[in-house]
Amino acid sequence: MNDNAVTIFWFRRDLRLNDNAALHHALQGGVPVLPLFIFDADILEPLSNRADRRVAFIHAALKGLDQTLRRTHSGIVIRQGRPLQVWQEVLEEHTVIEVHANRDYEPYALKRDQEIGELLRSRGIPFHTHKDHLIFDREEVAREAGGPYTVYTPYKNKWLSRLTPNDLAPYDCERHLERMASFHPPDFPALSGIGFAELPGAFAEPRLDETLLRDYHLHRDYPALSGTSRMSAHLRFGTVSIRALVRQAREWNQTWLQELVWREFFSQILFHFPQVVDQPFKKAYAAIPWRENESDLARWCDGQTGYPMVDAGMRELNQTGFMHNRVRMITAGFLCKHLLLPWLWGERYFAEKLLDYDLASNNGNWQWAAGCGCDAAPYFRVFNPELQQQKFDPQQHYIRRWVPELGTPRYPAPMVFHAAARIRAITTYRSALAGATTPA
Repeated sequence: MNDNAVTIFWFRRDLRLNDNAALHHALQGGVPVLPLFIFDADILEPLSNRADRRVAFIHAALKGLDQTLRRTHSGIVIRQGRPLQVWQEVLEEHTVIEVHANRDYEPYALKRDQEIGELLRSRGIPFHTHKDHLIFDREEVAREAGGPYTVYTPYKNKWLSRLTPNDLAPYDCERHLERMASFHPPDFPALSGIGFAELPGAFAEPRLDETLLRDYHLHRDYPALSGTSRMSAHLRFGTVSIRALVRQAREWNQTWLQELVWREFFSQILFHFPQVVDQPFKKAYAAIPWRENESDLARWCDGQTGYPMVDAGMRELNQTGFMHNRVRMITAGFLCKHLLLPWLWGERYFAEKLLDYDLASNNGNWQWAAGCGCDAAPYFRVFNPELQQQKFDPQQHYIRRWVPELGTPRYPAPMVFHAAARIRAITTYRSALAGATTPA
């Protein structure tokens, strides 16, 4: 065999050297493994000329991995460009025996992988993809009659009934890192045309607080408390293994485990129904006459609605790239129901700002809030932001942190009154759905 032959492991949303399915399989092939990461121009170009926390998170994670590999006389090949062009260059530079990568289920990723797979096959190079960032993927949790579940509870029950210790067994990668290709990588590269936003303390080694997570069900709805795992960004970029989290969740807290199952539920919805990216899952909801009022959208985005819980959440998002899950529900419901603005506007704003942005979960939760998704909240459920604040931030600790001018003339009056907005939303939804030809 050619002394320069390599197997390529393609890093994507799996930025770790431990318990990594595709890396494990690549290391078993008997050929030195060359790790590759591509900063995808198709994703980065819309971010040009502005700082982005997600790029900073990825860059920091890769730098840590690269430093670890340099201790074994290896490193990561970092490239920036369009994946097809980058792969054409890589294939000219190396004798590639096979390629391993972990699966991604988003429409863009599926199209990208199909294109790269065709290129590799044209060169006679196998392209192996592996399940890694989900416990069960694609058709593994299906209805008895076949087809995907579209309601969470039966999906969850089937998911839990299928789960075995083998599904959670870790992949032993770190013990075999000496099989990585030896080379002298250049200095870790900067990126062209991309600014970095400061990370709000979110990039750190993912560590689980057992005491906190055993009480997860008691504190998770209170945004002023440190009551959640804060693993969402690590899950999004794969700096932590889902298998490790599920093992701990089974032991520590069933409510937290069910939240991890929600993530898998939305992922399989996106895979089977990719049209939900920009269309309502319930087709009848396409008839809703949303108010396309951009000035109202701007006030919501800026945290100037006059509803403190909503404004606190939006300001936390804008300043940190994070928002507490309970507050995400409140802010999303306010946009869709109180302001009657298109759910897709809010979904895309969150997509732009969230450090932990995941298309499947973000889309699924926004459609849930708007009432148009699978297993969604009924359209006549309209959260009262004031009651939500009284219940989940009664001492206003969370609100005061983000809305310090509350109670002064500088704080705006409410954009709408809850009672009137609720009636308007219910009337608008009911009228639109009554006239729709497709069942809701």
